[in-house]
Amino acid sequence: TGCEKEPSSYMWIYILLGNLLRGIGETPITPLGISYLDDFAKEEDVPVYVACLHTIAMLGPMFGFLLGSLCAKLYVDIGFVDLGSITITPQDSRWVGAWWLGFLIGGVASFLAAIPFCFLPKSLKKPEEANNDKASHALLENMGATRNQLTPAKPKLRKWSVILKGKLLSNRMYFTFLCCSLLQFSSFIGFLTYKPKYMEQQYGQSTAKSNFLIGLTSLPPISIGIFLGGLIMKKYKMGIIGATKFAFGMSFFAYIITLLHLFVGCENHVVAGITVSYE
Repeated sequence: TGCEKEPSSYMWIYILLGNLLRGIGETPITPLGISYLDDFAKEEDVPVYVACLHTIAMLGPMFGFLLGSLCAKLYVDIGFVDLGSITITPQDSRWVGAWWLGFLIGGVASFLAAIPFCFLPKSLKKPEEANNDKASHALLENMGATRNQLTPAKPKLRKWSVILKGKLLSNRMYFTFLCCSLLQFSSFIGFLTYKPKYMEQQYGQSTAKSNFLIGLTSLPPISIGIFLGGLIMKKYKMGIIGATKFAFGMSFFAYIITLLHLFVGCENHVVAGITVSYE
């Protein structure tokens, strides 16, 4: 009767809430960070700064995979049981690594990394305004005061539906970019999700080694590509049309090279009753 009882645990709720809070905290960094750079940096330097931002963002998952590889070598109940009494190894299918340890390390690191953001100024001097004299600043202040007098005190708030319909969804370039990003990230996430499992099943690698290889081979080239793309855009001073052509060319070549994955692999394992008969 004990074996018939289904195991029930509500720990997944804590994981769900933790990821929800993590997403809320991480989301503003990219849009607001890019806007911050775009407002207070020289126009020709913005592509390099944005590339550095995305490069660091890609290095994070790489270190995450390496950390996951390290934690997977440790037993799940580390600190609570005598490790000398554990008779199985990480190569055993019953082995469960210390998956929870990465959340604690990542949470502490995120908290420490968030502290410097509290000391960033809300606004900086724009490069063009550095050489302006006091008279021009006074003139701008007077113009701003006059404009504020002419502007109504309480502007009418616009609904989200009106903003989406009138500004975002009607912008063909933005909508096309949104669709492209959706397709790219969907394929990228699927690639990172199933490639470790494929290496475990087809090549007999442990979870720790699979995560280590993924973090070491997949993400650094992407980070280098993002950084080089920013340098190329800065060097040739690409506008919107030039950047679009550049992105299309690189994406097309990436698609052609990705097709080679169809010719890489090995046959499925022979499993009695599934791929072959019991005889």
